Amino acid sequence: MALDGIYLHFLTRELQEFVGARVDKVVQPAREDIILHLRGRETAGKLLLSGGAAAPRVHLIEDAPENPKTPPMFCMLLRKHLTGARVLSIQQVGLDRILRLEFEARNELGDLVQLFIFLEIMGRHSNLILTEGDGKIIDAIRRVDVTTSRVRQVLPGMTYVLPPSQNKISLLEAPPSAVLERIGSGREVELSKALMEHVEGFSQLVCREAAFYATRGEEVLATWLTQEHKERLSFFLSGVAEALQRGTPTPTMVLEPSGRPKEFCCLPVRQYGATMVTKEYPNCSILLENFYADRERLERVRQRSGDLLNLLAATSERIARKLAYQREELAECADREQLRQKGDLISANLYHIRQGDTKVRVVNFYDPAGEEIEIDLDPRLTPSQNAQRYYALYRKADTAEKHLKQLIAQGEEELRYVDSVFDALTRADGETELEAIRQELRDSGYLRRLPRTESGKKPPKAQKIPYLRYRSSEGYLILCGRNNLQNDYLTIKEADKQDIWLHTQKIPGSHVIIRGVGEEIPDVTLEEAAAIAAYNSKGRGSSKVPVDYTRVRNVRKPNGAKPGMVVYDTYWTILAEPNEELVRSLEEKS
Repeated sequence: MALDGIYLHFLTRELQEFVGARVDKVVQPAREDIILHLRGRETAGKLLLSGGAAAPRVHLIEDAPENPKTPPMFCMLLRKHLTGARVLSIQQVGLDRILRLEFEARNELGDLVQLFIFLEIMGRHSNLILTEGDGKIIDAIRRVDVTTSRVRQVLPGMTYVLPPSQNKISLLEAPPSAVLERIGSGREVELSKALMEHVEGFSQLVCREAAFYATRGEEVLATWLTQEHKERLSFFLSGVAEALQRGTPTPTMVLEPSGRPKEFCCLPVRQYGATMVTKEYPNCSILLENFYADRERLERVRQRSGDLLNLLAATSERIARKLAYQREELAECADREQLRQKGDLISANLYHIRQGDTKVRVVNFYDPAGEEIEIDLDPRLTPSQNAQRYYALYRKADTAEKHLKQLIAQGEEELRYVDSVFDALTRADGETELEAIRQELRDSGYLRRLPRTESGKKPPKAQKIPYLRYRSSEGYLILCGRNNLQNDYLTIKEADKQDIWLHTQKIPGSHVIIRGVGEEIPDVTLEEAAAIAAYNSKGRGSSKVPVDYTRVRNVRKPNGAKPGMVVYDTYWTILAEPNEELVRSLEEKS
């Protein structure tokens, strides 16, 4: 779901409180994301500007993501030009998806200069461009040369030119009747598609909502509208125009029944009926931050941990192939009893067999019906040696089965471990957590250890990170591990034997501890802790997740087990909903 022009209009109005504020700091947590720390006399906030193709947008954020240790070049450039600069204006270009931020800053000589940032929200053509006051491009987060676009290049030193206008109708400048006249004389297409072609700032969702309201859910071509359809469409468009003039949006998120965000809009959404859930937010920025929180965290992890993801994917594939081969061998060993029986049958019929025979047909005394069986022989061996050959094949298959069962069990455990590391990686938030996972993989032999320094000292260990801390609605402290090493330490060393331990059943996830010092934990706290365990697991996207819980004394770590791998008995199971809103409300801010 892309951010559309009318949504950007309301966002722009929200951001007017930062006109006059100064830029305290500039950071670039991801390749195409910039965060401006703004501070005014009565207000302060973090403004995210994203020029990425996947989710271009602008909004305020509460929790800024961790920054890379070395800032990118574009970030350094913005710091040079914008640190200490004052925001003069924040404007949208018509109802197009282009935001212009104007700054007053001082150059290297101390003179006041005018600078602009243009955020173009245009799908895969999105960009973030810094220009001088006369329009000369200083640089862009994505440079566009002639090999990328012959129509419009964005390079340092060139003059910035706005993207070409699409000649659409703006509800800020024209009445709804102009829209009705335009679509009535246009192509014979569905009403929602006609609105998309002719109305500026409307996304597909808004166009579908307008068509749904006008036709009561009936599919109608734009040129076939009845008078009732036109009146209802005019009423809908008038409502949108009035909301734009007054600045009164209804920020609405559309969620799947599982709770996963699907779409968002600045208007009420009714087209899905009971198949989806809608939730309203107090303002547009809060909605966007919630909508993109998990998606952007995963994207940052993907950008910063591509090497780890490739390693884990290759390791998982290698283990899976080896397991498939071993299971095939084990299936072949299942017929080993027939080898022993053939040896017995040959031994019982030695007097019937001559050296040089290639087959022998004997009565199978292992068969209740007493049917005859044909046995292959090696003509180079004596009858007795043929019997011994079958006994040897039997012993080999028997020994192989025992070893294969052990190897398969080890492979399955290793596959579960790799899966658990992958799960922790997808939930990692920041370079510190990624480095802790890298250290775990080094200790487990999946990555090479870092070389010693020039002075011969060991490389520094990964920085320790605190557990995730939650406080239940009844006041109980709940701790949650971030990775396998933390899970081990939390469960084996940190937790009291009488504390409650929780983990998703047969699903990779974090260990969760309720600090209760032997108390009988109330049901509400148990349910909240189970929701935390479900949310911090691979089952996060499910509607219900089985979570096992027991006293810590019932959990033990087998000798030689990989990090995070434990066994437990005497447990109970609860079905938990990985409710993000509930989990975040219980989180203790550090």
